[in-house]
Amino acid sequence: MLKRVFVQVSVSIALGAASLVAHAADITGAGASFPFPIYAKWAAQYHKETGNRVNYQSIGSGGGQQQIIAKTVDFGASDDPMKAQALEENQLLQFPAIIGGTVPVVNVAGIEAGQMKLSGAVLADIFLGKITKWDDAAIKTLNPDLKLPSASIIVVHRSDGSGTTFGWTNYLSKVSPDWKQKVGEGKAVKWPAGQGGKGNEGVAAYVRQLKNSIGYVEYAYAKQNQLPWAQLQNKDGKYVQPSQESFAAAAANADWKKTPGMGVVLTDEPGADSWPVTAASFILIHKTQQKPEVAKEVLAFFDWAFKQGGEMAQGLDYVPLPQAVTSQITESWKTDIKATDGSAVWK
Repeated sequence: MLKRVFVQVSVSIALGAASLVAHAADITGAGASFPFPIYAKWAAQYHKETGNRVNYQSIGSGGGQQQIIAKTVDFGASDDPMKAQALEENQLLQFPAIIGGTVPVVNVAGIEAGQMKLSGAVLADIFLGKITKWDDAAIKTLNPDLKLPSASIIVVHRSDGSGTTFGWTNYLSKVSPDWKQKVGEGKAVKWPAGQGGKGNEGVAAYVRQLKNSIGYVEYAYAKQNQLPWAQLQNKDGKYVQPSQESFAAAAANADWKKTPGMGVVLTDEPGADSWPVTAASFILIHKTQQKPEVAKEVLAFFDWAFKQGGEMAQGLDYVPLPQAVTSQITESWKTDIKATDGSAVWK
């Protein structure tokens, strides 16, 4: 397992102090915190190999979408795929870059990683504020062998516009009619209970600090912060652990070609081994480029990541995209991203 390296959300990935070679370039991106650990790892290695710097701000998917639309960054990142109409209105190309999983994390004395079992319905009732104690009958029924305290549950959720929140609430909407009716899905929702933390980093920090709390974070953050996660019951009724294998199982039947903007949502997928809150993270880039040389550097970075970054992704418990999908993506760059004079940016 590769060592995970994390920095605080407000710090960009301006990695390395070595002198840049003559052709070196800087590119900027901003958005989702879900893929931040792997983008950081990729950026460090890419800088080492090419001298080029990738400065990525982990500000949440909502911020990533806003900044690329405003053209204040060279690429945006979002775990909430933009709809076809929004992509067309803003003349953006969207493509997936990585696959991972969101996990429920808990801080309950004596409960270790993977011990607790939760169903989607029980999880929804906890986040609705209907189940308020850890020794509630609904939780005890699923965990007869665990010693659960008669303590109030502290719910922790995202405070910022978040693709992780979109995936989480999309999942809860699929497994709980009550959640769908009262809260629904989105990058930001009106939470019935709990307190907010900014970014996956903020939620992980709160859960680590607050006894008897529960939150949701990308799997790598749970492992880095040594936060116990819960098993989840999937659509096939099986309790599964989060892992590369269970994320890959959920993504196995994804039809990227038929989904506008390749915006596949991977929550509550069928399959005995599927993790129910799996997600792809997406990159956004303008189709018409006033600075084609900069756009080419963005594409070169992700082309490198697709070809060279698979083992690094697996080391951080992400799932690399299949080669057939990355080939489809790079082919689309040739026709869909152009300079203002109509010439192709990527050849």
